[in-house]
Amino acid sequence: MVSVKSVLCSIASLYLACFSLFLLVDVYARPTNNSAAKRDKSAPGRDENEIQPPDHVNGLKLEKRGNLNKDFHQEVFLGKEIEEFEEDSEPVKNRKKLISIFEKVDSNVDKRISASEMQRWIMEKTEEHFQQAAKENKQYFRTVDPDGDGQVSWDEYRIKFLVSKGFNEKEVMEKIKNNEELKIDEETQEVLDNLKDRWFQADEHPANHLLNEDEFLAFLHPEHSRGMLTFMVKEIIRDLDQNGDKKLTVSEFISLPVGTVENQEAQDIDDDWVKERRKEFEEVIDADRDGIVTMDELVEYMDPMNEYSALNEAKQMIAVADENQDHYLELEEILKYSEYFTGSKLMNYAQSVHEEF
Repeated sequence: MVSVKSVLCSIASLYLACFSLFLLVDVYARPTNNSAAKRDKSAPGRDENEIQPPDHVNGLKLEKRGNLNKDFHQEVFLGKEIEEFEEDSEPVKNRKKLISIFEKVDSNVDKRISASEMQRWIMEKTEEHFQQAAKENKQYFRTVDPDGDGQVSWDEYRIKFLVSKGFNEKEVMEKIKNNEELKIDEETQEVLDNLKDRWFQADEHPANHLLNEDEFLAFLHPEHSRGMLTFMVKEIIRDLDQNGDKKLTVSEFISLPVGTVENQEAQDIDDDWVKERRKEFEEVIDADRDGIVTMDELVEYMDPMNEYSALNEAKQMIAVADENQDHYLELEEILKYSEYFTGSKLMNYAQSVHEEF
């Protein structure tokens, strides 16, 4: 016969088990606290690699590895306002913001945008990116200049970089001080070697192996220095040049990335990628249309403050939406092609012209 005590114990055990299961399910069923997980993009130290030159630079036509900047048109049209379109996808608000931008670009208030007006606007938005990079650079420079003497040595930077990668600061400092070998994985060492080349390239004449704030800005953002922009172009050509002649043919430019295509969808993506690169090479980068892109041509193409390039870019942007072929952009046209200019597709664009403008 089962005792009352054993029955009570069994009931208690079952209750505890059920309660524990309830707690477990409750914890995993709760929605994630996204607000806590989001990073503050404006705060210093938001990313462990902030003190490393970024692969992507706003307003630059090519990425660090030679890939086309897919957001280039939006970056030079929206400037710092690009984040507003990214964060707020509500069509009505985006439409109003786009109309406001149209009015700013239309400096002579004739209700259409000319190539020269678009060129001026592109230069202004590019300057905004420059100013933002310089502002952020002040924060990053303070991070790598702990003694505040206004100059940073390669060793000071190397320590901060390795700490951002999870290395122990005391241990790294001690080994560097004693000229001892650092146990670094192959990938990190390769990154460091490339950064070191870039570091000494940013050290302007007379070289003292130290970077001041302006030189550190050029180190992080090559678009701020003609010399560093040229260095970046050399790296891109080195990565793409297959025959070692330090020039690029269209076949070399469209041969990246190397990979296998496993299905039709991937093949379509790959084909689109090749078409985009071929078009950019033949219609924009190859200025003299001889089928070869030299280092000088690529530097001019990459220079964000090149007024001639800005004018060409303005003409191309207008041509995309210029449905009546009058070489101007009207509000109706820019609203219809809003996705090209802002990344945001607006609906009822024609109706909005009558409602808002």
